[in-house]
Amino acid sequence: MHLPENLRPQLKKPLGLLIRDSDVTKSSISDNIPKGAFVITVGDATTEKMISLGFNPSLQIVDSLEKRIKRNLPAGKTETVLTCTNPPAEITDESISVICQALKMTAPVRIVVNGEEDLLVLPVAVYAPDNSVILYGQPNEGLVLVHLTDEVRNRAKSIMDSMS
Repeated sequence: MHLPENLRPQLKKPLGLLIRDSDVTKSSISDNIPKGAFVITVGDATTEKMISLGFNPSLQIVDSLEKRIKRNLPAGKTETVLTCTNPPAEITDESISVICQALKMTAPVRIVVNGEEDLLVLPVAVYAPDNSVILYGQPNEGLVLVHLTDEVRNRAKSIMDSMS
């Protein structure tokens, strides 16, 4: 699935609560994550921030790049590392399959993407369990924290359905 230009503005709107970079603290995050939630991070900076604050996300999706610059992510505590290929502005069947596989495994699991992980927030929102909280970066703004609801799931599915 390829992201058409006309959908790009929709993706600039956060799917959930935007926590400004200057306000991202352990308490601003933990206050917004229910006890027992399945925590998912999408993006290297987001995953690194969560690990540095003492969280160990159940599912971590990274590509070892930040704004197209190579970076080394701290190992964290992961049970399993999976890989997939996902080119920029696309969502591949392989990445969806690997996400679904990871969601069935013992957490924590890290998916290392060869390509770009940004759009993988969408299939995560479609396939993750109901008690999930998804965190991802909003470039130059902050961290988006999404409580997975039917509304979020439907919005993500609608965007994916609009991709060709």
